[in-house]
Amino acid sequence: MSWRLRRAAVADLPALVALEREAFASDRFNARQFRYLLTQARATCLVAADDDRLLGYAVALYRADTTRGRLYGIAVADAARGQGVATALVEAIAAAARAQGCTALGLEVRADNDAALGLYRKLGFVAAGVLPGYYEDGAAAIRMRRDLAVEPQSS
Repeated sequence: MSWRLRRAAVADLPALVALEREAFASDRFNARQFRYLLTQARATCLVAADDDRLLGYAVALYRADTTRGRLYGIAVADAARGQGVATALVEAIAAAARAQGCTALGLEVRADNDAALGLYRKLGFVAAGVLPGYYEDGAAAIRMRRDLAVEPQSS
């Protein structure tokens, strides 16, 4: 499978919403939220795409009063799993956060999402707390953090 990373565009909105629906049963972004992230937020929105479709996206948010970025959302299409899309998106978001002057990148992930937890650990994130009842369905989240001054250890 051949794909590339690029900045997301407003023209990607239908594909972003479709990917969000495929990836998540709840706690999903809608078209209005994606449009805001693409056009008004202090954000980096990246997509992985092949010639025909969107394979994944990642969004990072930045606040003016902190040097910590936040990986706000990430999803990969079922057909693209295991192809390195998520790793490439997270690493590109980390690079973008560094370029924004961030020294750390944080995120929240479902406590029962073993695949995502494993990926984030592999990419240098460490657990920094638990958020009980964080998701719409009552599931807990693990708050994670990565120091952007340190490169992750390859496994």
